[in-house]
Amino acid sequence: MKLYIRNMVCIRCKMIVEQELKRLFLHGIIVELGEIEILENATAVQLEQLNTALLKYDLELMDCRKSILIEKIKKVIVEMVHYIDDPEKINFSNYLSKKLNHNYTYLANLFSETVGITIEQYIISHKIERVKELLFYDELSLTEISYKMHYSSVAHLSNQFKKTTGLTPSHFKKFGTHRFEGIVTP
Repeated sequence: MKLYIRNMVCIRCKMIVEQELKRLFLHGIIVELGEIEILENATAVQLEQLNTALLKYDLELMDCRKSILIEKIKKVIVEMVHYIDDPEKINFSNYLSKKLNHNYTYLANLFSETVGITIEQYIISHKIERVKELLFYDELSLTEISYKMHYSSVAHLSNQFKKTTGLTPSHFKKFGTHRFEGIVTP
């Protein structure tokens, strides 16, 4: 049985879903971002219990086809921005169309109508979040980050970063480093 879950966008979310499946004695064969496949056919009661448990973590089971497609769009964008380290330039519209087997114009219109922002704005917000992570960990130069995140130049990255966060990347890096001083990470 395949189930789709709204707002499931990180490894922590996958762990929460796996934990809740075990608690309800459901066996997850596949637990991916936004979707799971379980071995058995869950009863309506089990699905309701699962949904109630997931809602505590701002996750939710979905059954509407359009909602499922929106979550698939978000999942592909998150994977594209956060988990693909391919330095080649990615054409996001072609990538989304090919990955989801839908016309990009249809995807873009559905996304905008449902979410209230464009796919491009959603991609930019995730790219900026990824840039923040990379700046915080201080392993790459701004030029390397710009290349890795497929920006045409450091200036383009800096302008988009400042427009989104209100800070330049260097100010964010300085602010972020001081903000987390004294916090011990495992």
